[in-house]
Amino acid sequence: MRNIELRHKFPPSRSGRMLKKMVPGAVLALLATPILAAELKPGNELTLGGGVDVAPRYSGSDESRVTTALVLDYAMANGFFVSTTRGIGYGNNIGKLNYSTALSYRTGRKDRNVDSDAISDGSDGSDDLRGMGDVKGSALGVPALGYEVTDWLNVQLQAEVPISQRSNGEALHFSIISPFYKSAKNSVTLALTGSWGTSKYMQTYYGVSAAQSAASGFSRYDAGSGIYAWSMNMDWTHKLNEDWSVVAAAGFTQLAGDARNSPIVQRKASPTGSLKVTYSF
Repeated sequence: MRNIELRHKFPPSRSGRMLKKMVPGAVLALLATPILAAELKPGNELTLGGGVDVAPRYSGSDESRVTTALVLDYAMANGFFVSTTRGIGYGNNIGKLNYSTALSYRTGRKDRNVDSDAISDGSDGSDDLRGMGDVKGSALGVPALGYEVTDWLNVQLQAEVPISQRSNGEALHFSIISPFYKSAKNSVTLALTGSWGTSKYMQTYYGVSAAQSAASGFSRYDAGSGIYAWSMNMDWTHKLNEDWSVVAAAGFTQLAGDARNSPIVQRKASPTGSLKVTYSF
C-alpha cells in the first residue's frame, strides 16, 4: 500500500497538516506519520499546493516510484476539515488531549506497474506482483487520539477501520512525535511510528494464498497479525513569507514480523521522501 499522509496539531502551524506517513497501508488522511487535529485557528484556512512524493512501488518493493502530489486542505475554525491528506472529518482538543475522526481512503495495489507520470487513484503496483491480483482500495474510518506530554514530546494512536472492502483488514499506528525545533521561518518535526495489522490486513498485503501462489510463482505464505513496520520520518517546513511555504520530508521504513519474511518482499528497509510548495489563505 501507499505511504499514508496524516496531519496533526504538532507542530501548531500550517506544516502540521503536511506531514507524510511512511508505513504501508497509507491513507489519504494519514499517512508518512499519523496525525491528529490541527490547532484551531481564529478563522477558516485554505491551503493549496503541489509537489512530488517518492516511495516504493509497493510495500516491500526494491523499486521506487515518483508520483505527483496535490494538496488541498480546508480547515474550519470549529474543527471540521476537508483535505486530500486528512480526509473529511473533525478534530479538537481538551487541554493536552487531542482527538479526531475522519472518513478517508486507503489506496489499492495492482499486480502491474503503475504509470508514475499520471495522476491516478494513487494505487501502488509492480510487474513483480504478476498473478497476485489487484487489491481494491478501501474507504476508511480513522479515529485518532493524541496527548501532548511536553512541548517537545507528543504521543498519538490512530486506527484504520475499513468501511468498504472490509476483508482488507484493520491497522493501528502508534507514534512518538517531537516538534524539536521551531522559529519564525522554520520548523522541524521528528516522528517514530510503529504499525500493527490484523490477520486480514497482513494476509491481504503480505500473504500469498494457494491460488495466488499457483498464478504468480511465489511460495504460499500465511501472514499473521502483529507489528509489521517501524518508521522514522523528519519533516521540515520553511516559510517563504506569510502565505507561501516549502515542505520537505524524508523517512525510512523497516518491515518487521511476518511482513519482513513475506516472499513478495524484495527489500525490507525502504526510504521515502516528498517535496511540496503550498499557499495558505
